[in-house]
Amino acid sequence: MPMATSEAIPQVLLPRLHHSDLCTNSLNSVHTIKANVNNRRIKIPVSMQVHSCSRKSQNYRRRVYALRSRDSVFHEKTDVGRLESMGCQCQQAEGVSGSTTEDQNETRFKGKTRRPKSNPINGTSSAPSIEGYEVGQQLKHEKEDHARKGKATASGTTKDKLDKGRVNVIEDEAWNLLRDSIVYYCNNQVGTIAANDPSSSSILNYDQVFIRDFIPSGIAFLLKGEYDIVRNFILHTLQLQSWEKTMDCYSPGQGLMPVSFKVRTVPLDGDDSATEDVLDPDFGEAAIGRVAPVDSGLWWIILLRAYGKCSGDLSLQERIDVQTGIKMILKLCLADGFDMFPTLLVTDGSCMIDRRMGIHGHPLEIQALFYSALLSAREMLAPEDASADLTRALNNRLIALSFHVREYYWIDMRKINEIYRYKTEEYSYDAVNKFNIYPDQIPSWLVEFMPSKGGYLIGNLQPAHMDFRFFSLGNLWSIVSNLATVDQSHAILDLIEAKWDELVADMPFKLCYPALEGQEWQIITGSDPKNTPWSYHNGGSWPTLLWQLTVACIKMNRPEVALKAVEVAERRISQDKWPEYYDTKRARFIGKQAQLYQTWSIAGYLVAKLLLANPSAAKSLVNEEDSELVNAFSSMISANPRRKRGRRRQSFIV
Repeated sequence: MPMATSEAIPQVLLPRLHHSDLCTNSLNSVHTIKANVNNRRIKIPVSMQVHSCSRKSQNYRRRVYALRSRDSVFHEKTDVGRLESMGCQCQQAEGVSGSTTEDQNETRFKGKTRRPKSNPINGTSSAPSIEGYEVGQQLKHEKEDHARKGKATASGTTKDKLDKGRVNVIEDEAWNLLRDSIVYYCNNQVGTIAANDPSSSSILNYDQVFIRDFIPSGIAFLLKGEYDIVRNFILHTLQLQSWEKTMDCYSPGQGLMPVSFKVRTVPLDGDDSATEDVLDPDFGEAAIGRVAPVDSGLWWIILLRAYGKCSGDLSLQERIDVQTGIKMILKLCLADGFDMFPTLLVTDGSCMIDRRMGIHGHPLEIQALFYSALLSAREMLAPEDASADLTRALNNRLIALSFHVREYYWIDMRKINEIYRYKTEEYSYDAVNKFNIYPDQIPSWLVEFMPSKGGYLIGNLQPAHMDFRFFSLGNLWSIVSNLATVDQSHAILDLIEAKWDELVADMPFKLCYPALEGQEWQIITGSDPKNTPWSYHNGGSWPTLLWQLTVACIKMNRPEVALKAVEVAERRISQDKWPEYYDTKRARFIGKQAQLYQTWSIAGYLVAKLLLANPSAAKSLVNEEDSELVNAFSSMISANPRRKRGRRRQSFIV
C-alpha cells in the first residue's frame, strides 16, 4: 500500500470525540466510518432509497475508501476491490442545529414615491373676482388630479401586491425544489444532486453531488439557519479527500478533493436482506475529458469558512482532521514546480468551465478562487509551530498573487492604448512588455466592447498570449475576495452596467463574452458540439451566477445592480423550469442540452434573494484584506514595477 504523508496521518488517526461530531461515537476522526458492523438494516423500497441509478460494473481497479472500526481499532485505506467507495452504517447525525428562520425582510432598495404637496391659498377679499374664480378652478383641477393619482396609486399598489405575490410563489417553489434535491447518507443530509428533472430519462452524472454545485445550495441553507447539511457535507467530502501519494498516473494527487460523489445502496457482505450506504467519489476518472478538478478543494475551504461565520461554530474548523485537510489542499496548491508565476498553473477544463475552452495555463477564475481560499485558510489555520512555515509561504504567495493579477490582468481604455503601442522582443529586467505581447492580439470586438468608464480582468495571461475575453465568475469573485482593488471592483461593475445588453439581456448572466465562433471555435474547442457559439460554456448564460453577482454588488454598496438582474431572472426562470443555462446572444432560448430543475440555478436565485433581503449576511462570504497585504502591495506599486530590479531582487514566488 502506498505510504501516506508522515506529517498528516498520525495526527488524524488519533481518536477525537467532539460534542457535535457527525455520527455519534463514529466520526471521531476522518477515518472512522462504521461504528457498529452488526447494525444491519433491512432493504427499503426503491422509492425511499437515496437517489441512484444503475451503472455497469467497472473493470479497472478502484481504491476502497470504506474504513471500518471494530473494537476501537481504526483501519487504513487498502486496495481490496474495484469499488472506490466509503461505507457507513452510522446513526442519525448529531450536528450543529440551527433554528430555521423565515425571512420577513422586504427588499430595501425600491424607491418611494412622494405625494405632491398643495400650497395654501391666501385670499384677502371675500367678493367674487376673476382671480378668485381662477383660484377656484385651480383648486377644482387639483382635486381632480389628486383623485386620478389616488386611483393610479391604488392600481399601482394592487400591481405591486400581485408582483410580490408572484415572487413569493417563485421563492416557495425554489425552496421546495431545493429540499427535494437533498441527498441522504445513513439518514443524514449530505448534499444536493446536480439536477432533479423527473421528466428526463437522460441522467448522466447529474444525480451526483458536485462540490462546486453544492456551494450555492450550502450557502442558501446557511443563510436560512440550517447548518447540519453543510457540516455533514464538509466532513464527508473530507473523508473522500485523496490521501495516498502514488506514482500511478490515473490516481489523484495527494490532497485533491473529488469533483463529485454519489450515494449508493449496496448489499452488505453478500446478504441481500441487508444493505449499506456507500459514497462513491469521482476525482475525474469518469469525467468527460478525464480532467481532475482544481476548484473543488478551493471551494471546500471557502464553504468551511462561511459555515463558521454563519453558524458561529468554530469547533469544526479546529478539528485535527479538518486542519489536516486544509493543509493538504494548501500543500498541493503551493507545491514547487517549473512555473515562474505566482498564479496557479492548471489544465484546460479543470474548473466550472469543465470542457475544452482554451483556459489552460493561468485562468482568472482559478486565481480568484485560489486567492480567496488562501485568505480563508490563513484565517482558519490553528496557530502552532507546525503551521509557521506554511503560513509564511501562504503570505508570500498572497502578496505576489495580488500584485501579479492586479497589475498584469487588468485592462481598461488606458491599458489597451498602452498595449497597442507595445514594443516587442524586449530583453532586460526593466522591460515594459514583460510577457512579449504582440499588439496585433488586440481583437476588433474589444474596441467596441470596452466602455470609456470601466474595465475588467482578462481571462488569461501567458507568454505571448492574452485572452481578452470577459469571464464573469473570475471577475465577480475577484471583487468578493478583494483580489481586485476598490477602484477596479467599481470599474468592473461599471462595465457590467454599461454592457448590460451584452452580459445580461433576457437572462443573467453570461459566463464569458464574447463566444468563440468560426475557425476559432473549431480550433480551440475541438469543434465541441455542446459548446457551439453562444451556448453552454461558450457564451451561454448561467442563472447560478446571480449569487456571485449579488455578493459582489453588496460588497461594493451597489445592490441595485444585483436587484435589477434578479428581477430580470424572475420574469422567466420559474416558467422555464429552472434550466442549467440559456443560449443565444440575448439568452432567449433555453439551452439546447440544458438540464431542467438544475439545483444550482435554483440555489443561486435563493442566495441572491436572501442576501438582498439581508445585505449584512454577505460579510460571511467576503474576504477582507488586512493591512499587511495592503501595505505590501502599496510598496510594490510605489517602487515602480518597470524599474531595473537587478539579479538580487526579492522574490515573492513560493
